[in-house]
Amino acid sequence: MNLLIFGALAVFLPITSAQRGDSSAQRGCQPDVNFGRYCPTTCGVADYLFRYTPDVYDDLDDMLAKLESIGNLTQGAEEKVVFMRDRATSAHKSSQPDLYYKRSTSMLDDVTRFEKTILSQEQQIFELQNFVLANDRQMQELKQLTRQLEATCSVPCKDTVEIQPITGTDCQDIANKGASVSGLYYVKPAKATDQFLVYCEIDTFGRGFTVIQRRKGGLVDFNRNWIPYKEGFGYLSPDDSTDFWLGLEKMHLLTTSVTLPYVLRIEMVDWLGNKKYADYAMFRVGPEQDKYRLTYGYYFAGDAGDAFDGFDFGDDASDKAYTVHNGMQFSTPDNDNDKYDGNCALQDGSGWWMNRCHAGHLNGKYYPDGRYSEKDAGAFDNGIIWVTWHDRWYSLKETTMKIIPVSRINTDGQQQSGVKQFGGL
Repeated sequence: MNLLIFGALAVFLPITSAQRGDSSAQRGCQPDVNFGRYCPTTCGVADYLFRYTPDVYDDLDDMLAKLESIGNLTQGAEEKVVFMRDRATSAHKSSQPDLYYKRSTSMLDDVTRFEKTILSQEQQIFELQNFVLANDRQMQELKQLTRQLEATCSVPCKDTVEIQPITGTDCQDIANKGASVSGLYYVKPAKATDQFLVYCEIDTFGRGFTVIQRRKGGLVDFNRNWIPYKEGFGYLSPDDSTDFWLGLEKMHLLTTSVTLPYVLRIEMVDWLGNKKYADYAMFRVGPEQDKYRLTYGYYFAGDAGDAFDGFDFGDDASDKAYTVHNGMQFSTPDNDNDKYDGNCALQDGSGWWMNRCHAGHLNGKYYPDGRYSEKDAGAFDNGIIWVTWHDRWYSLKETTMKIIPVSRINTDGQQQSGVKQFGGL
């Protein structure tokens, strides 16, 4: 029934109208194979509403007419019951209790049953009236949404997301060419056969960070197998509001196609809004043949501590050595390349550069409010953790991994002896 369709739309609208993505105005919505479909826009939803609105109005008018007819019949029946009850009472008072008296007694019983039936019907009518009122309220809300959509679509609709026109080998190259706005750009590293879309974070100092991972709201599931981690998943958005993993192959192409080494900057936010960061110089991701091995030269700077260097949890004398991440291959639940007898990625439900298993894990399970327990996680510290800041039973609220050539990391005048102030970003 059309009413049910509109009931579903009332829930669907806010989600659909917020979606964004990469498409072409001339060719319609063009989904990106790695980052999903972002159509329809609010205009598409408006067209859908306009197409179904007349049928819903007809249904409501028909229901109201039927309820009015039922109400008139019920009123006539009630008047008949009152008349019959009065006649029966008069017969009871008659001084000659004859055959007519007996008939009136039987009639009174019938009237009583009839009256109960009418009361039951009145209750059903009352419920139907409430249903109609509820639908009427919903229709008013939908009309308001329709007016809003009409205002939104008073100008020509665009099923497109703005992709900046400048291209380059990475985001710093794009910034060097004059780009000054953060957003979506196409890059083509020297070793890449095709260009691909990235989010570039360009600051007021002309630095162009290429973002390779983002966790902001926990809406994207990071429990994925090898192919999604290789190719990338999640959603790129021009306003930097979505979660994504750029893809190991793209990370490899970006970090091995340049003459200057990269710095990996990891930024983290906890559930109180506190921010910390960690920088790693000479960051590289190896080829797939080497299972996208993570390597870096040294811990460059930061106030979050060096979790990639391992951590002594106090459980075993080898804790620190077993949780070093430098030199580790990438593991997923279906492709185990860690140093553990078991499968760290399978236990934690996400891909990462695992050892036996980790001290810093930014692809872990998203736990709202941060705190979780061994019982919650099946005895595994599977949250979004960075143990040199918060302990392993605290899952961070937001994380960002982004890369930039080492020559550009200190151009804001704040860094001294390799120390970068995170607040300057």
